[in-house]
Amino acid sequence: MAGGRNKKLGRSLGGNIVVYGILILFGAFMLMPMVYAVNSAFKPLDELFVFPPRFFVQNPTLDNFSDLETIMGQSWVPFSRYLLNTVLITVVGTAGCVIVTSMAAFVLAKFRFPGSRAIFRIVTTALMFSGYVTQIPNYLIIARLGWIDTYLAMIVPAFGMPMGLFLTKQYMENVPDVLIEAARIDGANLWQIFWRVIMPNTRPAWLTVTILSVQALWNSKAIQYIYSEDLKTLPYALQQILGGGVSRTGVGSAVTVIMMIVPVVTFILSQRQITETMASSGIKE
Repeated sequence: MAGGRNKKLGRSLGGNIVVYGILILFGAFMLMPMVYAVNSAFKPLDELFVFPPRFFVQNPTLDNFSDLETIMGQSWVPFSRYLLNTVLITVVGTAGCVIVTSMAAFVLAKFRFPGSRAIFRIVTTALMFSGYVTQIPNYLIIARLGWIDTYLAMIVPAFGMPMGLFLTKQYMENVPDVLIEAARIDGANLWQIFWRVIMPNTRPAWLTVTILSVQALWNSKAIQYIYSEDLKTLPYALQQILGGGVSRTGVGSAVTVIMMIVPVVTFILSQRQITETMASSGIKE
């Protein structure tokens, strides 16, 4: 079987070893910043300021995390409140994003109606615009709706993700139409077809959308839409801690590790689905 696999890849065993070795080398190189950040979070101050810098911690300590807990405990808004705000915005925003994106992608992928191609071209055009470009129009719309300084200012705009809609729509086009026709013959309505046929068969696509949404919302400071201190998010609170100067360098390292836990864990759990989605979502005409 190994020989047949090598023949299929068009490389010898030695060639495969070289390729995998190069991939491992690049993977380790890309992992270095994360490893360094974790090590820095457990370094005492004397190791953080040593020159030349040490990559690995020599005398690990939890002082940075205990100092972070002390600082957050002195705030008049509890740490749990910031965390609750972030979790609420991330969970509700991601759930809405997955549902809205999947429903829109289903319509564009499996139905032909006047303007469907034009709508999809608008979606692909929206991929070119950075979030910084659309901040002012977004603010004007949210202000007109009266959502400034509310959770809705962060949750509802998260429902519209051009990249998620593009990837999901392209992936859904690979779902055979015979499955939909078979479900209709069995008496399933459109909603049942969507939940019982389309969603299970496009799991890698909407899991990819989930990861992209979690990363965006979890790290959002929301300072342009939310002004009340008791509605602000965890990234905002942690950023204020970093403004304490050099003396909080260790605490800043602990903050970095805390903020990257959720996106990294989410990616690790769903990396296979991301790869499958990217491989199956090429541009089609």
